[in-house]
Amino acid sequence: MKTETDWPNYGNDPGGMRHSSLTQIGRENVAKLKVAWTYHTGDISDGRDGRKRSGFETTPILVDGRLYLTTPFNRVIALDPSTGKQLWAYDPKIDLSLSYGDGLINRGVATWVDPARAATKLCRRRIFEATLDARLLALDAATGQPCPDFGSSGQVNLRDVPGYEHANLGSAPPAWYHMTSPPVTMDDLVIVGSSIDDNNRTDMPSGVVRAFDARTGALRWRWDPIPRNIKDSTSWVSGAANAWSIMAVDVARDLVFVPTGSASPDYYGGLRPGDDKWANSVVALHAKTGKMAWGFQLVHHDLWDYDTASPPLLATVPHEGKDTPVVIQGNKTGFLYMLHRDTGKPVFPVEERAVPQSDVPGESASLTQPIPVAPPPLAPQHISAEDAWGPTPADRDACRAAIAKLRNEGIFTPPSVQGTLAIPGNLGGMNWSGYAYDPRHNLLIVNTNNLLARVRLIPRDKIDSDNEDGSMALQRGTPYAMLRRFLQSPSDLPCGTPPWGMLTAVDMAKGTIRWQVPFGSMQNFGGQHGSVPPGSISLGGPITTESGLIFIAGTTDSKIRAFDVENGKELWSAELPAAGNATPMTYEFDGKQYLVIAAGGHQGIPEDPLGDALVAFALP
Repeated sequence: MKTETDWPNYGNDPGGMRHSSLTQIGRENVAKLKVAWTYHTGDISDGRDGRKRSGFETTPILVDGRLYLTTPFNRVIALDPSTGKQLWAYDPKIDLSLSYGDGLINRGVATWVDPARAATKLCRRRIFEATLDARLLALDAATGQPCPDFGSSGQVNLRDVPGYEHANLGSAPPAWYHMTSPPVTMDDLVIVGSSIDDNNRTDMPSGVVRAFDARTGALRWRWDPIPRNIKDSTSWVSGAANAWSIMAVDVARDLVFVPTGSASPDYYGGLRPGDDKWANSVVALHAKTGKMAWGFQLVHHDLWDYDTASPPLLATVPHEGKDTPVVIQGNKTGFLYMLHRDTGKPVFPVEERAVPQSDVPGESASLTQPIPVAPPPLAPQHISAEDAWGPTPADRDACRAAIAKLRNEGIFTPPSVQGTLAIPGNLGGMNWSGYAYDPRHNLLIVNTNNLLARVRLIPRDKIDSDNEDGSMALQRGTPYAMLRRFLQSPSDLPCGTPPWGMLTAVDMAKGTIRWQVPFGSMQNFGGQHGSVPPGSISLGGPITTESGLIFIAGTTDSKIRAFDVENGKELWSAELPAAGNATPMTYEFDGKQYLVIAAGGHQGIPEDPLGDALVAFALP
């Protein structure tokens, strides 16, 4: 059972508020925080040995007086929370040579207690991990041993579940279907999503969500974001969206809330006409059956990789004189939606507004997109060439010239053969970093990115002759490949108008921004520069505490920081061994409050130093 000192889920409570009731560390003493202990996993890959680069993005949980975390290599580790001493480690021995689409990443575990099993029996408390090679593991929390009654010797092969052959999971290459986020547990179920390399081809595997019996590993139900759309008995035509981010649960309502990603392939939708429901959505499923209660789509017929990457957050918010149960859901677009938890209907109005249309033969972009009236967008959604920035006049001019060549009508400008400016780019806005909710102040704390991207479709007969630098996706099965890259000046700094990262407090009762401050620094990004304005891109979200503090890392400058929740004032920062590309957590053990962050560097930035350190801070 959770106590007030624990952190038993990725987002602390099952609804993912990321709020702690602890008050030992407060505004008056946070500046005294020092490193209490550091644990090194030893699991790092720099990408030079044929493996993908690693990202240490775990958020540990604390239950029964133990910390549980995962490494980029999918090892599960238990630590003493007061010293960081390793108690046990389990290695599932994944194939590290496979080209997992998101790199070597895992963000954590889930836990479940079997109330029918005696406290002294093996696997009364279980630790669940979903691995990169698509296995669901159940381990005994006390010893790290696989639970012998779960699946086959403690694991379920997610690529080989009887009765689901149509999903194309077993026949696809191993790395196409992989897991990076922790599962969730509810009653006697463990529920897991799926991560699909959704930008490679039309016939990708299903992005299925499945529930398994937490004791036996037997399949209890399954749900597809996009219904079956098969051309033969083994493959999908197109559109297999996936649920790769973190889910939330409401035990009282018997609901699990699933955020879904883009349909496949990302940037050309000519073979998946219509809205592609339920991709790019937040969906409420009845946990006992997997039947859909309601769904709300944040982006119709996605052409920009605008995943619903942020986890849903469940809160009770005062609205029009009533305490209203809501789901708060952000998106890479920078839009933030607040939906009634029972119905999925917007609490603040959402309007279908006309958006730019595609000029690509075979493509039919959605005529409208759902735009919330409140809150306002939390990230820039348009820029002119004249507004481009650079640390020198030459850099600025290069950025202006680059933007001037692109189709640029603001957010939802469709990809083009000419080249399109995507704002926000595919990093967001809001990404998997998510947000935290302080219920005492009714404030949602959000970190956002402002990073432009250039997207260009390449006719298939011209792919071999195209030599532009960037990240290419072949989008096999469609008439076009896709090339994208973030828009940077010759100095490597972003071309967009600073700040490139913001920390925002949103008053969720009113749907207004309470405060917004630049967050972090890119002063040394890509080399030495002259004076650079504050604000850094970030991946890794915030937490809040009852003492009025926000803790967050994630920036490129390898720091963790504390802010005052009431005004956004920075109160403390500390250097980390590498960038803290993860969401922190906090707990109290033996009367002392600890703050813990994984410092592994930014997996997607080749020049960023990597690390393997889990760092705990406490007051002297």
